[in-house]
Amino acid sequence: MTSPLDGKAIVYCQNAFNTPNGKTAHGLVRFTYRYEVLGVIDSNYAGKDAGEVLDGKPNGIRIYQDFGAAIAAHPEAAYLVVGLAPDGGRLPDQARAVMAEALDAGLHLDSGLHDFLSNDHVLSAKAEKAGLRIRDVRKTPDRDTLHFFSGDIEEVDCLKLAVLGTDSAIGKRTTAWLLVHGLRAAGKKAEMIGTGQTGWMQGAKYSMIMDSCINDFVAGEIEHAVVSAYRNESPDVIVIEGQGSLMNPAYPGGFEILAAGRPDFVIMQHAPTRKEYDGFPGYRLHSITEQIAAIKVISGKDVLAITLNHEGLRDDEIDDACAAVTAATGLPCFDVLARGADDLVALVAKQLK
Repeated sequence: MTSPLDGKAIVYCQNAFNTPNGKTAHGLVRFTYRYEVLGVIDSNYAGKDAGEVLDGKPNGIRIYQDFGAAIAAHPEAAYLVVGLAPDGGRLPDQARAVMAEALDAGLHLDSGLHDFLSNDHVLSAKAEKAGLRIRDVRKTPDRDTLHFFSGDIEEVDCLKLAVLGTDSAIGKRTTAWLLVHGLRAAGKKAEMIGTGQTGWMQGAKYSMIMDSCINDFVAGEIEHAVVSAYRNESPDVIVIEGQGSLMNPAYPGGFEILAAGRPDFVIMQHAPTRKEYDGFPGYRLHSITEQIAAIKVISGKDVLAITLNHEGLRDDEIDDACAAVTAATGLPCFDVLARGADDLVALVAKQLK
């Protein structure tokens, strides 16, 4: 393992691990360049292996009852990272006491929520007194550091892919990383463009955090990340992580990625068992064919493949579900989390110049 960018970390995910509200913790448990993840806090799964709970594949990251148990097992930890991703990005009240406990134990705090820990006077005072850092990843950058769309995207002549989805919390970022790693393993130079707080926490070198960016600069920040990756790395492929979905009522996303990132193709992440938008009963999930058509209308670009989220499916149902999606859309469908990314990588490689 290469040295983490920042250090060793415990991830706080009480009452949310293995649920959509724990997707930041899930990303960090599966992979991160930024931290070495030592353990996860969620009393619901205390004593279990995080990888086993999440993907059925043990990874040696233990889940603990509480912060006390986690820090006793890992006194070398330098960070407590908030792994929660609830609707609205709000910090549960019970978590503030844990954040204070972590500061008292000498740990830095990293959070991707909209409730900024650095605005909490008690936590800020503790951190300042101890010389510790509170890093709120979703705090809006100073405007003078932001970029406006310039048209420089037109110089990027490598293959650009956007991993969009039919809903939020559906696996777009995980698929994007698996594709990048698969391309690299196949000898291709691939770069990931992170567009959310978890992508940044996983150490995506070229990132912007879309939902904390002032609207006037969203397109420019996407363009700047893509162009910077192209100029600095000379990649064969750039993969842009999607956010939300085009027609999600609470998290409409993807328009700016299509307009400013100007991908050559879209890969569409889809969970065939979902009937309503995540967290919003009564809001019908637009069908995958409707969403593919919307992408075509908005961008003029084609969906290259569908990637399956197998939630609600048994392992022996996955291949049939992929076949059903292919029958409905006429597009190849892969479950890269359950079956690996080799077939998708091979399909993408055919598009390289």
